Amino acid sequence: MPQPTNQARLQLRQITKRYPGCLANDAIDLSIAPGEIHALLGENGAGKSTLMKIIYGVVQPDAGQLVWQGKTLAMRNPAQARELGIGMVFQHFSLFETLTVAQNIALAMGAAAGTPKQLEPKIRHVSQRYGMALEPQRLVHSLSIGERQKVEIIRCLMQDIRLLILDEPTSVLTPLEAEDLFVTLRRLAHEGCSILFISHKLGEVRALCHSATVLRGGKVSGHCVPAECSDLQLAQLMVGDAEGLVAHYPKACGSSPFLQVDKLSWHNPDPFGCSLSEVELEVRSGEIVGIAGVAGNGQDELLALLSGEHTLSRLDARRVRLAGKPIAHLRPDARRRQGLAVVPAERLGHGAVPDMSLADNALLTAFQQGLVSKGLIQRSKVKVLAETIIQRFAVKTPNAQTAARNLSGGNLQKFILGREILQNPKLLVAAHPTWGVDVGAAAAIHRALIALRDAGAAILVISEDLDELFQISDRMAALSGGRLSGLAPTAQISQVQVGGWMAGQFDAAASRADATTQV
Repeated sequence: MPQPTNQARLQLRQITKRYPGCLANDAIDLSIAPGEIHALLGENGAGKSTLMKIIYGVVQPDAGQLVWQGKTLAMRNPAQARELGIGMVFQHFSLFETLTVAQNIALAMGAAAGTPKQLEPKIRHVSQRYGMALEPQRLVHSLSIGERQKVEIIRCLMQDIRLLILDEPTSVLTPLEAEDLFVTLRRLAHEGCSILFISHKLGEVRALCHSATVLRGGKVSGHCVPAECSDLQLAQLMVGDAEGLVAHYPKACGSSPFLQVDKLSWHNPDPFGCSLSEVELEVRSGEIVGIAGVAGNGQDELLALLSGEHTLSRLDARRVRLAGKPIAHLRPDARRRQGLAVVPAERLGHGAVPDMSLADNALLTAFQQGLVSKGLIQRSKVKVLAETIIQRFAVKTPNAQTAARNLSGGNLQKFILGREILQNPKLLVAAHPTWGVDVGAAAAIHRALIALRDAGAAILVISEDLDELFQISDRMAALSGGRLSGLAPTAQISQVQVGGWMAGQFDAAASRADATTQV
């Protein structure tokens, strides 16, 4: 890949930022040259996101200097950063859900760029050029997580970018989509754009980045050239002891079917959404079933129908059964009483209420576990549950009264997953369980899922990370256009086969027959 020049475009000198009970950034130095793709690595909570927000003007440092193209300045706000040519794609989306794609992009670019209507042709051109085709008139609330990420990226690429900051940009992209993005990033770097890249996918960092700075506990712990390191060496730089981070789990066969989905069809009233067509699925007690698929192919709709956010009529109640009992007509709380637990795709706003404490967020789904008596909340029991989750799942937080929004993505994910697992579910449905979390947190989450499986629970994992699905799933299928392929033992299929299923290259009846004969 082309190498950057030696002249620094951005320099950070002794940047320090304190929060109550936390030193997020401790005298950090960082330098990025024009044309350089620079990785920022570290565990969740290491200080990466805080540092990025300081560069982008969202957060003001307590000490230190920011030097932009040779001039020391104070980055007062994101508007100033954008005027200088700095764009940022946040890990948690910053989009208005009730507005269209074009309206969101117009708001970010300002009145001088034109009206949303005037921007539509450019949005189509830029998104198609970079392999992320978007419909400008589509409302954001109707987009899948992957599609919303594309809006964030395209919004930055439409500006005159000199420094592009990407916080976990590929966490909801398929490998092919990620490679298309890398083509774009390499082109931008070749044209002189500096790129600051945060990712927990170490293979991507090694393939893409010229250099890397590693943070640990808010301090710079080292520098390296990623291409000259292995994944294990990078993991050791990030967490110190990397033992147990690369694991191979034995496959299980499961026992009797617990979740049964029988020819489930559902018409999505959203014209931009995905409808489901005769989905058939079985998850046995004591196994993990993985569902792969490109974003927007029915994953959100299937999750909503399984969790109870969408219900069917009593006549169709048998389309979804738990231990033989029809549940498709039941609300979420009634399904939870039948042994269902759910980890949704969106952590903030769906899995947790951002401004509520961790203790109150624990109560949200676990209230049926003896936390409410005669209509009164048993605060002492809620506190014990929250503290147990924090301790058992190594959640980094000052205490159980910390607001959910103040946790890093990986720590909040561990808390949500722990909250569901400690309810001892008979069926756990988890969507994107390790999205945007570091290698240590991902390994901890995988171990927790395997332990729950080995305790006899049925687990359904919906993910766009094929490496993850092949690592932890006992059987796999893929969604494409609202249709589900047949299930097959993970040990007997390849990523190429699953990639074909994700593209719709399967005959459902034949695949089911093959899988049945193999098991």
